[in-house]
Amino acid sequence: MKILRALGERLGGVVRRPRAYVAIAIPVAIPLFLAAVRSQPEFGAVAPASAVISPQLRYDALSEPLRSDLPQHSLILTVEANDTLDGVLQAGGLNRIESNLLTQELGKSIDVRRLRPGHMLRFHYDESGRVDSVQMKVNGWGALNALRGDIGFTVEARPGTVRELETTVAARIDSSLYEAVREAGEGPQLVQQLVDVFQWDIDFFELNKGDEFSLVVRKRYAGGDLVGYGPIEAARFTHKGTMYEAFRHESADGRAGYYAHTGRPLRKQFLRAPLKFTHITSGFSKRRFHPVLKYFRPHHGVDYGAPVGTPVMTTADGVVMEAHYKGGEGNFVRIRHTSRIETSYLHLSRFAKGIKPGAKVTQGDVIGYVGMTGLATGPHLDYRVSDGGTWLDPLTLKSITPDPLGGDSLRRFRVRVVALLPRLAQAPPEAVAQNRAPRRALF
Repeated sequence: MKILRALGERLGGVVRRPRAYVAIAIPVAIPLFLAAVRSQPEFGAVAPASAVISPQLRYDALSEPLRSDLPQHSLILTVEANDTLDGVLQAGGLNRIESNLLTQELGKSIDVRRLRPGHMLRFHYDESGRVDSVQMKVNGWGALNALRGDIGFTVEARPGTVRELETTVAARIDSSLYEAVREAGEGPQLVQQLVDVFQWDIDFFELNKGDEFSLVVRKRYAGGDLVGYGPIEAARFTHKGTMYEAFRHESADGRAGYYAHTGRPLRKQFLRAPLKFTHITSGFSKRRFHPVLKYFRPHHGVDYGAPVGTPVMTTADGVVMEAHYKGGEGNFVRIRHTSRIETSYLHLSRFAKGIKPGAKVTQGDVIGYVGMTGLATGPHLDYRVSDGGTWLDPLTLKSITPDPLGGDSLRRFRVRVVALLPRLAQAPPEAVAQNRAPRRALF
């Protein structure tokens, strides 16, 4: 604590754990420190190059006369993995009681139990070395100012102004869709959105090097921090030489969907797969060697390997007919979609809340979670489709497309398409695909 306070009175820089504090030689230290503290920097500002300290002497090795000669200053600490707010406040100079009270006050504005690495706290000290104010920058939210009063601290919350910016993102795939989006400077949320848009027409398990995409999306900022994305407004994906396009349209009742430029909906009756971002471990077969029973027999579905607990979705609207443990099939769900078509989901670890016979489900609803119950050698989902009792290969299932747009909805949609098409024409940067180091494909 003594070392921390000495640093707080003299340094004013950003400190990261492990907090080993060092100083330059004494003849050089005084002019540099005096120059660095002539004006208080704005919260979050980076210290000038002249204030960079060479690792030569520890602060506790400096003499007391030098410490008393240096002026007061501030200390900035960063929140890191496994930190608690209470712990960081005490590291900044508050005692246990003060830290506890201030944590309670700050907790009225933010969830102090879910701090993310990168948040910053700035402590300012009065002439006696006591903390008289604390500023906290919460990335993606805003800032909190705490000023010491006669009794405890008074906290002022300053949430950042949220704004949206519609922008175009374009990239070419070299190793995986995830890496392409990351190299374009975007977050993984955008990967999921893009897959959701084209999931009925593109097999994302079979992407090729050289496939490319562009999309128009609204990015949300709180202050200068990116906090998320709005829905994709338009997207273009070229896969194996075939170009697919999608444009978002919201109907009068508030429901939204994606359509080709002609107004034909992309959504089909059945999703291509009941899981997101996994891999096929065994396909549909009339004669497959069973890994547990050790003999050949038909395999009426497709096995998707995925970690235990991965959400499993119903691939179409329907009614739950069965949801129970069923011998070698383990935890099992069967859903009827039409008078003839049914889907089955095997080896689940558990069922989702509310999944029981008679429950109505909508395409994309989570009905259970991947497991390895029943006859299974590892965690996976066995997904099956039947038509009037005849088993179908889910990977070759032909889907039914809903009705296209018409009338006034189609006219409004076409106006939007004309405005968005030029923005989708942005080509992905060549350097991204050519200069990127090879990485392991995630899916």
